[in-house]
Amino acid sequence: MKNLARTITRLNRWIGRWASLCVLIIFAFLLADVVMRYLVGAPAIWTSELATLIFGGYAIIGGGYLLAERAHVNVDIFYGAFSPKRKALVDVVTWPLFFLFVAVLLWQGYDMAHEAIVDNERSNSLWKPYLWPTKALIPVAATLLLLQGVIRLWADIRILMDLPVDEDTFGTQAGEGGH
Repeated sequence: MKNLARTITRLNRWIGRWASLCVLIIFAFLLADVVMRYLVGAPAIWTSELATLIFGGYAIIGGGYLLAERAHVNVDIFYGAFSPKRKALVDVVTWPLFFLFVAVLLWQGYDMAHEAIVDNERSNSLWKPYLWPTKALIPVAATLLLLQGVIRLWADIRILMDLPVDEDTFGTQAGEGGH
């Protein structure tokens, strides 16, 4: 079981690191759009929309990575002052809310992705790119987030039981920030 948890955590971290490179790609496309608009006088019809589609994928796929690194936003005015054990307790108590959110994301994301793939959905813009690749990332990302959430729950329970929690298997521990 620990090997599976370690594999999922490593996968989410690997995906998060690669997805972070999307920011550079988005920057390049937006820079190209500005150059085309102001230097050439004719903006490219595809750069801004492609940057938006890449950003959509980037924003959704990083959830598992953020959870592994404990980088999601908390109400730090209270939570930040808690001990690791108290943070773990709060996380365990609020886990059903996380599960409900991810379950709805998975369910609705799957429906949206399936419909986009079956209909071969395209944008309404002049360029008309396919939308299904970005929409297909939603259930994939939700699955990765759910798996990392189960691992995080396991880690929090281990913290409450005073059992060891190694970062490579469970991600960053309660009480530690992201990198």
